[in-house]
Order: sequence, then structure tokens, then C-alpha cells
Amino acid sequence: MMKISRVGIAALWLVSVVTERASAQQQPLTLKEAVAMAQRQGMPARAAMSTRDAARARDRSFGARLMPQLTLSGTAPSYDRSIIPVIQPDGSTLYTPLQQTRSTAAMTLSQRLPFTGGIFGITSQLDRVQISGAQSRQTWSSTPVSLSLSQGIMRPNTIKWDTREQDIGLDLAERQYLEAREDIAAQTTTSFFDYHSANIALKNAQANALVNDTLYTLNKGRFEVGKIGENDLLQSQLALLRSRASLDGAKLEFDRAAAALRLALNLPSGAPLEIVVPYAMPTFEADTTIAVAQALANRASQLDLDLQRVRADRAINAARLNNGLGATINGSIGFNQTSPEVNGVYKDLLQAQRFSLGVQIPIAQWGARSSDIEAARADRERVESNARATKEQTMQDAHFGALQLTQARRNVEISATADTVAQKRYEVAYNRYVIGKIGMDNLYLAQTEKDGAVQQYVSALRSYWAAYYRLRKVTLYDFEAGAAIK
Repeated sequence: MMKISRVGIAALWLVSVVTERASAQQQPLTLKEAVAMAQRQGMPARAAMSTRDAARARDRSFGARLMPQLTLSGTAPSYDRSIIPVIQPDGSTLYTPLQQTRSTAAMTLSQRLPFTGGIFGITSQLDRVQISGAQSRQTWSSTPVSLSLSQGIMRPNTIKWDTREQDIGLDLAERQYLEAREDIAAQTTTSFFDYHSANIALKNAQANALVNDTLYTLNKGRFEVGKIGENDLLQSQLALLRSRASLDGAKLEFDRAAAALRLALNLPSGAPLEIVVPYAMPTFEADTTIAVAQALANRASQLDLDLQRVRADRAINAARLNNGLGATINGSIGFNQTSPEVNGVYKDLLQAQRFSLGVQIPIAQWGARSSDIEAARADRERVESNARATKEQTMQDAHFGALQLTQARRNVEISATADTVAQKRYEVAYNRYVIGKIGMDNLYLAQTEKDGAVQQYVSALRSYWAAYYRLRKVTLYDFEAGAAIK
């Protein structure tokens, strides 16, 4: 029995993988598969996903900062050499050279208070001061534990406002991501049908060039036997030249459309590409009432308006409180001690207390506070006016989006029938021309109508699927599944 080396096994495995991938790429893509691929691996999809992930990360960061924060801080060391004034017992001032080194280490556990906006902290600290020179000495000071509170009175609670903005902002980012996915679906649909339209146009141009070549050969024979005049022969030759020029243009447009679709799907240049056109349409009915209700419930624009309202209310609150009567309370309670030796600073601890109340009373502002409040309220009115306009626009987009989808379905059915009729008429006209029953003008008219009917049918299909994905975007609702898009 022949033995296969490891290299041979690896080569066989590589060939099988390449063959499998090639065969997978050659499978015809449906529109929904193309949309899913673009939403999964396309560059716009990756950008939208990164934007959403950044918003999620910022939300986690915000939530983490509301949790207790443990901080280690210190100075090791701080050196100072200078001449300082020293007040003597008799009241005179003596300028004395000073040379000292100070080291500090502190551990602080702090917690922001969401309901009041204050900051509560627990601190443990150890200091060391080394004085050099003629009176060299060393001093240790400790604060084993100290409880502190800093609280503003009649001042905006920034934590509360930040939390409200962050909650809405995260939901807004999620909705914007869903809308971005539906935008990608619409863009992919456009590229998909551009490719299909170019493919149809190319095949049609090839068929027309072949038919016109056959007709020109036939007409040359007829001209030689005197059955047609030179003018008809020249018209046939001109039609052949035009069909060849159209074929060249169709090839270029096909290559461009194929490259655009590969780019939308993030496929390598030159990758095999074959599609299956969705001639069958979903059977659901797009109810305008459901569309409007879902749009108002799901659209990102509604959350954006909520965020603007919160920011406007915050501005009014800040204008009222920041420029008026206010106070700040700072207090702490704990224990401390000092000693020449480090072991002594934790013995016979003494109680340490601090308290301060800072008051701010504006006396003369020359109308600055009232003007700030007036400006903030005007901004709030602007937000409400924009909100009403945006709501109406959202309702209209959803209402007419549902009607447009229904109309697009009817247009597809009409265009399909017209395409069938035009194709049949052309076949009849061609056969009648070959046997000499009709003139060349009638044949070319039938050919032009046939070409136009094909393109109108493709255009109707494009319009239907564009309306389908547009309705999904303006409502963020899947009418086929009967559920909101997640």
C-alpha cells in the first residue's frame, strides 16, 4: 500500500479547502443572502458595529464610575529648599533657611451619591517630613481613617442628569445601529439590482447584436436580388453598428456593476459572482396604522428628541441653580496622630474633625441669570417645535412607505405582464419580417418596445425591494415576521 507523506496530506487538505470555498462562492446569491452578507462583513456594517460597540463601552465605563472607586495616591518625595518667614514670640519675623523633604501616601475609597450629587469618601494617609540642616529632624503623621463628605446645596445634581442622558444615549445608539443595518440593506439592494439590470442589458445587447447581424446578412441577400432598396440595407447596417456599440457599453456597465456589488459584499476583486433574482414577493399587507405606530415606537429620531429634551431641561436647571443662592458643605471626621517614629503614629490616636460651609449669594448680576434662564427656555421651545415636526415627518414616512410598497407590488405585476406581451410581440414581428410580411421599421419598433419592457420590469422589481427595505428602516418593524427588528 502506498504511503502518503505529511506534506501530501497537507496539500490534499489545502486543495479540498480551496475547492470547498470556491464552490461555496459559486453558489447563486439571493437578495436576502446578499443583504445578510453585507450586514455581516461589509465595510459600512463594520463601521456601524464599531460605533455601536463604542457606545456600549462608554455606557459600561459610565456605570463603572458610579461604583466605589479605590485610589492610591502619593508623593515620593517632594523636596523644598527656601528661606521662609517665621513669626517669633515677640511678634517679629525671622527669615530662616529651610530644607525639607516630604513624602505622602494615601488610599481613598470614594463613592458618588446619585440621589444628592455629593461625594462620600474614606481615606487612610501617612506623611513623613524630613528637615535637614542645623535643626535636622524627622516627623511622621498618620490619618488611619477619615470619613469625608462634599455636598452642594441648591446646585445641579450632575450625576442624575448624566445618568438620564447616558440611558437614552445608549438606546439611541442601538436604534441608530439597527437603522444603519437597514440602510446597508437598501444600498445592497441597489447594487444587487444594478448588477441584475446590467446583466439583463448585456444579454439583451448580445441577443440584439446577433439578431441584427443575422438580419443584415439576410438583407444583403435581398438587396442583391432586388427585393429591398439600398436605403433599407443601410438602415439594417446602421442598426447592426448601433447594436455592437450598445454591446460594448453593456459589457463595461456590467463590469462596473459587478465590481460595485463585490465591494458592497466585501468580496475580493474577481471573485465569482452569481445571483438569483427574487421574482416572488412576500405576501404580507403593509398596514399603514401598524407602520405609523411602530415608527413612533422604534425610530431613533424619537429617542434623539428625548435626549434633546433632557439636555434642554438640564440647561434650564443649570441656569436657575448655578446663578442663584447656593452653598457647599465639606466635612470630615476621623483620627490622626504624629510622632518622630513611624510606629508611634498609630498609638493613642486623636480625634480629627473638619467642617466648612461655603455660601454663594449673588448680589448684582445685571440680569445675567434671568437672561440665561430665558435662553434655556427658548432652546426648550425650539426642541419641542422640532419634536412636533419630526414626529409628523416620521408618521408620514411610515404611512407613505406602506402605501409605496403596495403600489410597487402592483407595478411589478403590470410590468411582468407587459414584458411577456412585448416579448411575444417581438417574436411575432421577427417571424413576420423574415417571411417579408412587415417592414423593417415595424420590426425595430417591436425590438425597442421589447428592450424597454424588460428594463421596466427590472426597474419595477428594484423599486419594490427598495420600498420593502425602506419600510423596514422607517418603522424598524419586520412585517413578514410581525415583530420589531432587533
